[in-house]
Amino acid sequence: MSIWTRIGESLAALARGEPLSRVFERLSTPPERTVAFTIAVIALGAKMAKADGQVTRDEVAAFREIFTIPPADEANAARIYNLARSDVAGFDVYARRIARMFADRPEVLADLLEGLVYIAVADGEYHPAEDAYLAEVARIFGIGEARFRAMRARHLPGEIDPWAVLGIEPGADPAEMRARYRALVRELHPDRMVARGVPREALRLAEQRLAVVNEAYARLRAEMAE
Repeated sequence: MSIWTRIGESLAALARGEPLSRVFERLSTPPERTVAFTIAVIALGAKMAKADGQVTRDEVAAFREIFTIPPADEANAARIYNLARSDVAGFDVYARRIARMFADRPEVLADLLEGLVYIAVADGEYHPAEDAYLAEVARIFGIGEARFRAMRARHLPGEIDPWAVLGIEPGADPAEMRARYRALVRELHPDRMVARGVPREALRLAEQRLAVVNEAYARLRAEMAE
């Protein structure tokens, strides 16, 4: 059974009048957390779209870049998005429930937040309202400012700051730089993401993040060799 079929079952419960919050509670057990992760990204992404007042085609396309959505399952993804946008509950209600769900797996919360950053900058702009939204989600998730700053650096349009991408201070010695790079490669590796509960349908994000980290490290090594 595909993840999108299981999401469809959750949507059937919503259609019967079950609150989205209760659906999240039912998805809190480990076997179903990949479904919860997918719904969380789509739902929080929908709430974020309301933060800057518009939904662009680029932002919608970003969901497709993060998730592999078969044509037959596109309706399920769209229904989650529309339900979250129309729900009167604030995004903080969603974020706190998701934070509790993955309290024992903080790295999954970091994966989720970075997916939201990726969606936010998909249209080539990063609206102040989106930044404020994501900063509050980061706070609720327990993700520190330095780590959030590194996530933004990996995705913001324009020239990347390799130091910020690696999350270290400019001028750090080669040993610290190498250790941080290796730690990031381990953290962002697709196999590690799957092991901690990220669905395989979302591994495009892992590939994109690793590419940026590799580029940043290569640039810093080249600069030090000059």
